Amino acid sequence: MSVQFRNLVIAGLAAVGFAAAAGSAVANPYLPVSNLTFSTYSGSNPKGLFSAVNPAGWVRGTVANNIDLVFIDAPGTATGFSSPNYPVYGPFADPPSGGNFIQADGNPDYESVFGQLLTGLVVGTQYDLSFYQAAGQQQSFSGATTEQWRVFFGTDLPSAITLSGPTAGVYSVNVPGGTVEQDSPIMNTPSQGVTPWNQVTLTFTATSTSEYLTFLAWGNGGSNANQPPTVFLAGVNGATAPEPATLSIMGVALAGLGGLVSRRRSKRNAAV
Repeated sequence: MSVQFRNLVIAGLAAVGFAAAAGSAVANPYLPVSNLTFSTYSGSNPKGLFSAVNPAGWVRGTVANNIDLVFIDAPGTATGFSSPNYPVYGPFADPPSGGNFIQADGNPDYESVFGQLLTGLVVGTQYDLSFYQAAGQQQSFSGATTEQWRVFFGTDLPSAITLSGPTAGVYSVNVPGGTVEQDSPIMNTPSQGVTPWNQVTLTFTATSTSEYLTFLAWGNGGSNANQPPTVFLAGVNGATAPEPATLSIMGVALAGLGGLVSRRRSKRNAAV
């Protein structure tokens, strides 16, 4: 290997390393969520109601009308008729993150909030929250629906977040002062259909060293029309892919390095 070619190879590898470093340098730390796939629990085996499975580290908040249709699903159980009997239309794929996942009725008459206390936060630091969401409709129902997750971050217990109404069939959410809300993108699910898993990233700023991260399934804009909209959650702060910009830079660097090697090989073959 000539000195010139060796220097080009080193420069190409350095570019790849710089791209990776640049991507990580601008990224926020992730919120320290535990039991990301709800696979550690002390109660019954999923599929089961959230309160029956009792996933470690997670707590349930207010229950609307004493009817709580928030479940922990095991892989392959979202469309099944096994007890508890709440199947959605299929085909419905298991989440990319693997493990168990949340299934929640988005009708406010049949849901509750759930969350986790996060500790060791640095006040003033921005943290990213990543998760997968999907949507579906319970079998035997019809009508297009919309679904999303309302996500809250603050020092109050999840039970401090309550529902009021309905007024003209629509509920509103009561959020305590100091609690920040961010919502996932709205999913539009066709009648008797599903919305595939898609990854969501939200960013929150810590105002205390310990804060609660809380989720609320929200369908049809808070309507209690029982179609019902069904919202899924998986892989909270699980492994995520590099940022697209970082991938682009790394791709260009690798392509350039590949071109150098190809040209070097062509010259060598031509000289033989």
